[in-house]
Amino acid sequence: MLEIQILRDQKDRAIAGLKKRGFSDERLLIIDQIVALDDLRKDQQTQLDVQLNERNTLSDEIGNLFKSGKAQEANQLKIKVQAIKEAAETLEVKLQQTKSDLDAMLVSLPNIPHANVPEGRTPEDNKVHQAWDGEFPTLPAGALPHWELAEKYNLIDFKLGAFITGSGFPLYRGKGARLQRALINYFLDQARRAGFEEILPPFMVNADSAYGTGQLPDKEAQMYYMEKDDLYLVPTAEVPVTNMYRGQIVSESDLPIKLTAYTPCFRREAGSYGSDVKGLNRVHQFDKVEIVQFEHPSRSYETLQAMVNHVSHLMESLELPYRILHLCGGDMGFTSATTYDFEVYSAAQQKWLEVSSVSNFESFQANRMKIRFKDEKGKMQLVHTLNGSALALARIVAALLENNQTENGIRLPQVLVPYTGFEFIGAEE
Repeated sequence: MLEIQILRDQKDRAIAGLKKRGFSDERLLIIDQIVALDDLRKDQQTQLDVQLNERNTLSDEIGNLFKSGKAQEANQLKIKVQAIKEAAETLEVKLQQTKSDLDAMLVSLPNIPHANVPEGRTPEDNKVHQAWDGEFPTLPAGALPHWELAEKYNLIDFKLGAFITGSGFPLYRGKGARLQRALINYFLDQARRAGFEEILPPFMVNADSAYGTGQLPDKEAQMYYMEKDDLYLVPTAEVPVTNMYRGQIVSESDLPIKLTAYTPCFRREAGSYGSDVKGLNRVHQFDKVEIVQFEHPSRSYETLQAMVNHVSHLMESLELPYRILHLCGGDMGFTSATTYDFEVYSAAQQKWLEVSSVSNFESFQANRMKIRFKDEKGKMQLVHTLNGSALALARIVAALLENNQTENGIRLPQVLVPYTGFEFIGAEE
C-alpha cells in the first residue's frame, strides 16, 4: 500500500509512475481524492480528540464538585458531558467511515514504478535487460518436447495426475521425482551458501497474510481458497515468509534479513488455455525455492542487483540459455516497483519460458504489514522488501529435459549429479 506522504510530497513522481501503468488523467484524480480524504480524517480526528479531552476534563470537574457538595452544579455539567459524549460518538462513526473509504482507495492503487521502469502496456513492451550471447542447444533429429520425453522415460505422468486430481497437477515418478527433489535441495543449498536462512513455512495462510503481500484483493481469483477454514493455499513462499515480520519493528543493525524457503505453489491460473499450458508450461501446482530480503531503503537497489546475480548464477550452473527482461510499467505486478524476469530457452519448443521474477517492492508491502525499523536519529522508517524465484522448478525441468536430450536419452548438468545420484536418463530405465 502506498504511503500517503508520497502522494502528498511526491505527487509528480506518483503521476508519472501511475501513467506508466496505464492510468488515464481521469483515474489519476484518485490522488487528490485520497489527499482530501486524509485531510478530512485528520480534521475529524482533531475534533474528536478535542471533544474527548473536554469530556475528560469536565468529568474530573464533576467529581470535584460532588466532593465539594455542589451536586446541582455537577448535575448541570453531567448534561453537558452527555451531549459531548453523543457528539463524539457521532463523530467517531464518521471518522471510521472516512478511514474505511480512505483505505479502500489506497488499496486500489498499485505501487509506483521506479524511474528506470520501461514505458509500455503489454509484455511485448518489456525490454531485454540481458540477452543470451551464447550458443543454443543442438538437438538430435526427431527431438521431442518435454511432455513426450517425460512419457517416454516414465518421468512424469500427466494423465495419472489429472485422474487423481485434475488437469495441471502432474505426478512425478522414478527419476523424475528424484530430479525434482535434487533441484529443490540444490537451490536451497545455493541460497544458504549465499547467506540466506532456510525456512520451512506453512503451506496455507490466512487472509491477513495474503493481504500483507498484496495477493488480496488483487489476485484473489488466482488463489485456492478453503472456505470452511478461511485459509488460502500459498501461491508462493513469498507470502508466509514475508509475513514472518508483519507488525514488527526490526533492528536497523539486523538489515538485511535474508530468508529462503521451498514450498509447493498453488495457482488457479484461471483463463489459461491453448498450447502455452501443455505439459509443464503452466500448471496449478509446482515447486519453487524463493529468496526474500528485508533491506534498508538506501541499499535496496544494490540488493536487487545481488539477487539478480544470484539467479543468474543458478541458470549458468545448470548450463541453460537464459535472458533477463526488465518489465514495463503495464506488465509489472501490482505490488512491484521494478521487476526483472528470467526466461529460459526451451529448445524443443523453440520458445522462451519464464522461470523467475526478481522484484523490489520498496515500502509497498512493508506499509501494509507495518514492518519498520528505527534509524540512527530515532525516526521510524519502513523497510524495503524484495523477493525472487530461485528457482521455479516446473519450467526449469522442462528446459533441462528438452535441452539435454540426446539420441539415447537425457544427460543432466554435472552440478546436479551429486544431488540426483545419476547423470543420465535412458530408455532402459
